[in-house]
Amino acid sequence: MSAKNEEIVRTAYHLAELKDLKGFVNCFTPEGTFTDKSINVTYKGEDIGFTVDNFAKAFPDMHRELFQFYSTDDYVFVQLALQGTHRGPLHLPFGVIPATGKRMDAPCADFFEIHEGKIKRFDCYPSGTILLTQLGVLENLSSHIQH
Repeated sequence: MSAKNEEIVRTAYHLAELKDLKGFVNCFTPEGTFTDKSINVTYKGEDIGFTVDNFAKAFPDMHRELFQFYSTDDYVFVQLALQGTHRGPLHLPFGVIPATGKRMDAPCADFFEIHEGKIKRFDCYPSGTILLTQLGVLENLSSHIQH
């Protein structure tokens, strides 16, 4: 069962790489959720495609480098890196980060729960601090820290 579940997750990643939002959303159960844990926002229904679309526009060369898969029963865990060049606006709950032209290679861990051949729950744990540092967003952080 875990090999089949891993294939379901690999298909979702592949569809995200293709920027196939409809295909990506169709990988989920009707009640499925996608939570970006770095910003603590949960997407449901058609909104599940928002993050894929948002990152595809911000990083037109967006790639998910998949390192390790771990499976048990109805759960799949993935170590990966989010890679790309920031060439468009990145929409976040606190505002929009305009294109910086900088490259990101941010570590990430994804947790999937599979139910009846579809993704019921997807919790994504990208390293937001590394991503924002690589984009230059946190460069002035030291001016706010007392020594």
